[in-house]
Amino acid sequence: MKDPIKWVDNHMPKSEDKQLEVMSLANVAKARFFHSSFPQYSITPLARLDGMAKYLGLGSLFVKDESFRFGLNAFKVLGGSFAMAKYIAAQMGRDVSEMTYDYLTSEAFRKEFGQATFFTATDGNHGRGVAWAAGKLGQKAVVHMPKGSSKPRFDNILKEGAQVTIEDVNYDDCVRMAAAEAEATKNGVIVQDTAWDGYEEIPSWIMQGYGTMASEASEQLRQCGVNRPTHVFVQAGVGSLAGAVIGYFTNLYPNDPPKFIVMEARAADCLYQGALAGDGSPRIVDGDLQTIMAGLACGEPNTISWDILRNHVTAFVSCPDWVSARGMRMLGVPVKGDPVVISGESGAVGMGLIAALMETDEYRDLREAIGLDRFSQVLMFSTEGNTDPMKFRKVLWDGEYPTV
Repeated sequence: MKDPIKWVDNHMPKSEDKQLEVMSLANVAKARFFHSSFPQYSITPLARLDGMAKYLGLGSLFVKDESFRFGLNAFKVLGGSFAMAKYIAAQMGRDVSEMTYDYLTSEAFRKEFGQATFFTATDGNHGRGVAWAAGKLGQKAVVHMPKGSSKPRFDNILKEGAQVTIEDVNYDDCVRMAAAEAEATKNGVIVQDTAWDGYEEIPSWIMQGYGTMASEASEQLRQCGVNRPTHVFVQAGVGSLAGAVIGYFTNLYPNDPPKFIVMEARAADCLYQGALAGDGSPRIVDGDLQTIMAGLACGEPNTISWDILRNHVTAFVSCPDWVSARGMRMLGVPVKGDPVVISGESGAVGMGLIAALMETDEYRDLREAIGLDRFSQVLMFSTEGNTDPMKFRKVLWDGEYPTV
């Protein structure tokens, strides 16, 4: 018997919504300008799955494919790189608009700024992005990974020139370790997308960096004749990506925002637990957080994102691993005529959930609660490609994590 999907609709009390301004259109425009200054920058594809939409009974289905981002196979580099630029700008008393790729790689910048060491904790994608950006900009990176991290992801970070270790603790403890080391290092700074009291500025910059992806997607949808998606499905670990996407689209469509569905891995469903408690306060999930969705294995919410999510999410969904595995298979072996989307374990959970809602009446209550039907214009984000080749083969070739 497969583990069922769990969900809760959002009736938490609203806050003053002060964090929504973090994802203002002006802030996101600055991040996108910075990213576009990189010679490696290109807009990642928005896959239009017309065949899948027809098969599932939806109006349309679009998947933002981040496997092409900067050649790094994941979206995470958007956040870490922009946070570095904002940090450097603040240290120099300058505006981030001056921190273009050409300037940050120049001899003049090296003489003026010198070198900082950027510390971070990661399951793979964020650390690789920080290491890549540090390498490109002549900075140092130190990366700690939690126990159970995959060797291919470790090797990819090492290739970028960072100092990297796999520790015998979970992700949240790795964050604490990186923060302590940054504190003890001259010109050391922690670049983490989870916020806590006293550490809010850099996570907010990381979220703005993620806004580049949402900004591209909104433009691409309009080019496809979709002025506004009716539903946005977005996955969450600490919630920074979800807060960034939801904050951006709420600011873009202030009078008629889409319905937002946030999905988490069952083993690390801290946002779902907070919504279930219903009092507006975040909840923490601890332990080893074992899930194939390694990028979502985070048990302590980002406090900035939480404030955005409690005000704007329609439903929070806790997904067992089979949901993601099904999504990987559906995107990787699509309906005839649809483009292939190679999506990793943390990228495909949206596809698996959307299929579960539309294919049977098992989750009819959730489908009806969010109004998902043949008129829906649905957007989801495949946030990573094949970042762990052995795990990817086990799921797609060997049928690991079946749905029955």
